[in-house]
Order: sequence, then structure tokens, then C-alpha cells
Amino acid sequence: MREKIKQLTKDTALYGISTMVGRFLNFLLVPFYTNIFPPADYGVVTNLYALIALLNIFFLYGLDSAYLKFAASDDFEDKKKVFSSSFLTLLISSSIFTGLLLASGNFINNIFAVPAQYEHLLILTGFILLFDALSALPFIYLRVARRAAKFSAIKIINIVLTIVLNIVLILVLKKGIEAVFISNLIASVVTFLILLPDIFSQLKIQIDKIVLRRLMKFGIPYLPGGIAAMFMQVIDRPIVEHLTDLSTLGIYQANYKLGIFMMLFVSMFQYAWQPFSLQYAKDKDAKELFAKVFTLFTVAGTLILLFLSLFITDIAKFSIGGKSLIGEAYWSGLPIVPIILLAYLFNGFYINFTAAIYIKEKSSSVPLLMGIGAITNVIANFLLIPIFNITGAALATLISYSAMAIGFYFVSQKHFPVNYEWRKIGKTFFLLAIIAVLFYSIQFFGMIEFFYKTLLLILFIGGLFGLNIIPKNEMLIIKNIFIRKKNNG
Repeated sequence: MREKIKQLTKDTALYGISTMVGRFLNFLLVPFYTNIFPPADYGVVTNLYALIALLNIFFLYGLDSAYLKFAASDDFEDKKKVFSSSFLTLLISSSIFTGLLLASGNFINNIFAVPAQYEHLLILTGFILLFDALSALPFIYLRVARRAAKFSAIKIINIVLTIVLNIVLILVLKKGIEAVFISNLIASVVTFLILLPDIFSQLKIQIDKIVLRRLMKFGIPYLPGGIAAMFMQVIDRPIVEHLTDLSTLGIYQANYKLGIFMMLFVSMFQYAWQPFSLQYAKDKDAKELFAKVFTLFTVAGTLILLFLSLFITDIAKFSIGGKSLIGEAYWSGLPIVPIILLAYLFNGFYINFTAAIYIKEKSSSVPLLMGIGAITNVIANFLLIPIFNITGAALATLISYSAMAIGFYFVSQKHFPVNYEWRKIGKTFFLLAIIAVLFYSIQFFGMIEFFYKTLLLILFIGGLFGLNIIPKNEMLIIKNIFIRKKNNG
């Protein structure tokens, strides 16, 4: 079991490289765009990328999740048949969807308020969606084949190429916002071309009806589920604006984005966990393994949560060249960051529990559970924002992710019961609560405050050992989640 967990940790670290580099470099594009494009033009970019995010769900319609399930499990011996049936179906449907999108250009442009001079951008948008959809399955193939290094390298190439092309097209060739979409399309095409050898290695010109039927049965529920998940991620913004004002929304959004640190951790874990859980699902010690992974994930997540909660003010206010991570006008929203971090941790719990959905092919429950999360989010926002302002919106996010995690837990236990180490999980959160009480009840300033927070972090880590939550010989596994060993490269 120890070797399997080390394998999961290694893959998590490798996926973390591309995830963190990608998020950081994309983060740099925001000030680049906002210092060059006028707000109205940048608004067009924002709207069209919202369209891409929405239509990407329709272009894939859960076929990516279905391919992951059947490629990583032993339901079908002929994995090439699974890939071919998935990829060729996606190729046909994505080509049709792209054609329909381009044919309905005027209608789409009106809905997303695209000015007449930028209507041609929808053509670029359509082909970005096409090539991104065609690259989705090869990327999953790399995950299943445990080729995390190649996966990460291609992702980084895509991001670096996008940024370089943006700089050249905007600063050198003096292109407008079309440069954003041209850069994205070229990077997407190059990514697809790099993946072609992997595609051809798995491709047979054949769509197996039996395989396709299983793929569709498992994948289609992820279409409404994906829409509900996207809805849950964005619906709080218009509600905050409606119940407060644009200034408050700006403060909320800026501080909400600081939750990216936990989101990165959860994302890199997800890339490794999904194929890992399917590959070992039928091992005799699978349930014990899953329980141990959940404990380790919880401990690692609470360490990140505690560190960032203690030092987020120092991080946000740290100044380089007179510029801090977020402007002083936004600092009043910093208290919501620990809540958002905890919400993303519960999102990680839900990802842990979805293993049973994949293993037992119970995706029919996904739309309902995702829908519950979305509805809970809306109701909680309207109830809590008038009372607690943006803290209420953050709490609504936490409540909705918690509800979703609880829902997936009970469904997963029904179909694939795992005896999780709840005593250790409970001790971890009890210890976290004690540290939180000590932190918020006693206030210091200056260097004394810094040393006090450091002491609290040390006490938490010591408590993990003292309460035997993590035996000393297992702490290396936690360490490796943050520090990639040299031999991983």
C-alpha cells in the first residue's frame, strides 16, 4: 500500500508543476490585458471566454469522464477500441457542433453582446472549442498511462506559446483583442499536433456500438452535472452585485481568487486520483487504500488551509516595487479567504468520493447531487449576504460544497462502502479548531504576531504526531505532496 500511495504522491506532484505554472502564467495575462485593452474590449474577451467555458461542457457531453472510467478500469480488454469509439464519436460531434456554432453566429453574438467589428471572433472561438475537445481524450490517455511528465510538459508548452504569441501579436504586430483568440487557437492546434502520435497509437477506424452505448450511458449525466457545477461557480457574482454594489463585488471577487492556492492543490490531486482509484479499485486492499488516501489528503489540505489562513494577510500585503498581491482597497475582504479555502477543501472531499461513481458506473446520480449543490448555493447566498455581506457569500460557497460532498459521500457509501478513518479526520479538524480559536482570540502585532502564527503552525504539526493522526513514518508522504523528489523528473 505504501508504494501505491507514493505513486499517487509522485503523480500529484508532477501534475502540480503544470497546474501551478499554468495558473501563475495565466494570472500574469490579466494585468497585461487590462493595461492595454479598454474595459469595453476586455469585456468582449470575458464574454467570449464565458461562452467557451459553457460550450466546452456541451462539446464533451461527459464523454471525457466516460473514457477515463473505461480506459482506467478493466471493463473492456481492448483499450484501443475504447479510445477509438470515444475519439471518433467526439470528432464527428465536435465538427457538427462547430458548424452549428458558426452558422448561428448572429444569434450568439447578440446574446453575448459582441460588437459588429468583433463578430469574426466567433469563428476563432468555434475552432478553439473544436481542437480543445479533440485534445481532451489524448490528455486523459496520458493520465491513465501514468505519463504525468509528458502531460505536464505539453500543458506548459501550450501556456508558454499562448503568452509568447500574445506578446508578439499585441506589442509587436499591434493586433487588438483578436490577438487573444488567435494566440489561443494556434496554441490549441499545436497542442493537438503534439498529441497526434499518442492519438494514432491508440486509434482504430472503428466505432464499437456496445462500447459507445456504455460510454454514453455513463457520460451523458455529466452534461447537466457539468452545467450545474459551472452555475455553482459563477452564480454568487451576480447575486452579490444585486444585493450589494459593484464595489463590494470587486472586493469579493479579488479575495475569492486567493482561494486559488487550495484549488491548485485539489486540481493536481484530482488529475492523479481519478485514474489511480480506477486502476486499483479491484485490489483486495482497495478500500483500505482509499481510506488512507483520504486521511492523507485531509491532513495535507488542512496544512495548506492553516498556513494560508495564518499568513494570507502577510502574503496579500507583501509589496514588490510598491505593488502588493491585491490593492489596499481590497484588503477589507481578506477575512473571507479562510472560508473559501475551506470550501475548496470540501470540494476535494467530493472529488475523493466520486471514485465510487466511476467504479460502479453510477453517474445517473451526478446531475441530482450537482443540482443540490447549485440550488443550495443560490438559497444560501440570498439568506446570508443581507446579514453577513461578502462573508455570507463565502459561507454560501462553503455550505454548497459541503452539501455536495455529503451527498456524494452517502451515494458512494451505498455503492462502494469505504471505512474511512473518521477518528483521525475528526482529530484533525478538532486540532484545527483549537488553533483557530487561539489565533482569533489573541491578537499581536508586528514581528510578535508573525512568531505567534509560526508557533501555532508548529503546534498543529506537532499535534498531528502527538495525536497519532499521522505516524512519523508516514509523514514523508505528506512532505512529498509539496516537495517533488529529484528522481521524479
